[in-house]
Amino acid sequence: MGQETPLWQPSAERKAAARLSSFTAAVKRRWQVDCADYPALWRWSLERPEAFWTSVWEECGVLGDPGSTVLEDGTRMPGARWFPQARLNYAENLLRRRDDGDALVFWGENRISHRLSHGELHAAVSRCAQALRVAGVGRGDRVAGYLPNMPEALVAMLATASLGAIWSSASPDFGVQGVLDRFGQIEPKVLFCVDGYWYNGKPVDCMARNIEVVGQMSGIERTVVVSYLDESPRVELIRNGIRHADFVAPFVAGEISFQRLPFAHPLFIMFSSGTTGVPKCIVHCHGGALLQHLKEHQLHGDVRPGDRVFYFTTCGWMMWDWLVSGLASGATLLLYDGSPFARGADGTAGAILFDYADAERMTHFGTSAKFIDAIAKAGLQPRRTHSLRELRTMFSTGSPLAPESFDYVYRDIKPDLLLASISGGTDILSCFALGNPLLPVHRGELQCRGLGMAVSVFDESGRPLAAGSGERGELVCTAPFPAMPVGFWNDPDGAKYHAAYFDRFPNVWCHGDYVELTAHEGLVIYGRSDAVLNPGGVRIGTAEIYRQVEKLAEIVEALVIAQDWLGDVRIVLFVRLRDGLVLDEALIDRVKQQIRDNTTARHVPAKVLQVADIPRTKSGKIVELAVRHVVHGRPVNNVEALANPEALECFRDRPELQP
Repeated sequence: MGQETPLWQPSAERKAAARLSSFTAAVKRRWQVDCADYPALWRWSLERPEAFWTSVWEECGVLGDPGSTVLEDGTRMPGARWFPQARLNYAENLLRRRDDGDALVFWGENRISHRLSHGELHAAVSRCAQALRVAGVGRGDRVAGYLPNMPEALVAMLATASLGAIWSSASPDFGVQGVLDRFGQIEPKVLFCVDGYWYNGKPVDCMARNIEVVGQMSGIERTVVVSYLDESPRVELIRNGIRHADFVAPFVAGEISFQRLPFAHPLFIMFSSGTTGVPKCIVHCHGGALLQHLKEHQLHGDVRPGDRVFYFTTCGWMMWDWLVSGLASGATLLLYDGSPFARGADGTAGAILFDYADAERMTHFGTSAKFIDAIAKAGLQPRRTHSLRELRTMFSTGSPLAPESFDYVYRDIKPDLLLASISGGTDILSCFALGNPLLPVHRGELQCRGLGMAVSVFDESGRPLAAGSGERGELVCTAPFPAMPVGFWNDPDGAKYHAAYFDRFPNVWCHGDYVELTAHEGLVIYGRSDAVLNPGGVRIGTAEIYRQVEKLAEIVEALVIAQDWLGDVRIVLFVRLRDGLVLDEALIDRVKQQIRDNTTARHVPAKVLQVADIPRTKSGKIVELAVRHVVHGRPVNNVEALANPEALECFRDRPELQP
């Protein structure tokens, strides 16, 4: 796939100015190697991982002591130990500046905006860290944020990290059950939440959900309510509630006592999409997150001091954690909360983010493939309506970026632009495939595999597939890397962690993406190879939907799939009802409302259809993937493993699913 003529080539001037060029020159001097081009540098980074990650530490300016050893047990996956004697703190690396330059700018749609300098951000984190310490938060405690992408979320996270405590967050559009499924497992000592937020011009009150969440979750000793819609939210209605302003009011900003921690000390708890039950709690560490994000921002994204970096994300997506690490590279963060399709100054839906780009001299614009597709279909032509003078890189992730979307970006957004389609996941808090300021952009392709990432493509038997062969297979990583999780929460023997990534191919990370390695050594991603739903680039676990649907008395069981639809996917829910019942519009509405109220609007199926039976294995497990194949007219493998293979006929050639 892809084409021989690139859509974009970096100029000689751009190559010379790129951080990756200066890094390559430093590697040549430091290690006396000849890396003539990017593929050579990538291969060297795998052959000499200790040297490569030492250079990332040095050239990207990590604050901390690396220790004398870079890698122990380097052949074990999992089990390798990176920088085992190191001491560092993630927050210290993000708060290295104290000047008057912009640290972050915030837009809450077109209603609220403000900015914090680096000095002001440091002061805010200092006060919040003191408040958390007085609240009893210390090393290893959990602090959770049920917050929009606003400055208070970033401040709370950095304050938490400075103390050696562990941060976890969810977006306020999550329903009560979705929050309980996540935070209930990790038992936070302090919960930050918001009184409400704006979405598409309308206020959304969160206080009732906050009250219910705190009421059902034990262990919360302080609930800090951030004012967004109302200066005086009724915090007395929430157990142990206090206004954010009152929480930090007693404290005077001063020096922050950053806890220098081991490299592998837990920093974030992220949540999987929960395909087989409640979401898995994935633990990421200070050193791994910092090193990997510095590498990805500076070397692959060409983020330089003074750049102004934006990513459209909520606090429930790993891209929020990825975005905020930009402070460690000297960038200004451009935060946005609300609908990406809010109207711009000219009244055009979806133009607000391009208004933001112009107003704040955005250099890096991060978004989803779904957003790019949507504005293309809406006929937006930012190239004609906005200057985008400073914009030099556009990131896209969340789902594969269609070749036609590449065309749209270069035709209607900006022709001289690095379009970096990137892919990784919550599992690694980072990317396997990325952009590259030294390489051309080919239509439909991710430019390259990440430095230090031994990414390969395996067929079903574990045979590596050659670049340019046209064969598709599983995306795997065959050697350890620092951003691997340190484990799962409440998984003391590591069994769940091992089962999630290493059962398929021994000592090899199997990621679950179905991909092709192109002749340019780029990647084309064709989607997930498992049953995870992915509408609009948002990964959704089937179990999160089942947990809600099956609460309805009329429904015996359900099965949900993602159907390929108009260049994206849509969620289709099949339900088996109690005998004698027929699915009508009233029940469909109740199903959708149940899902919307307890998860998010993104979980709501586009179609709800009745079936007489649902196929399952002999051990009783329902088989989403087999149904998905039937719906798409593809053959089903291992039919003999099914207890009731005749049930597949309930899903074949359904007229409701035809274009």
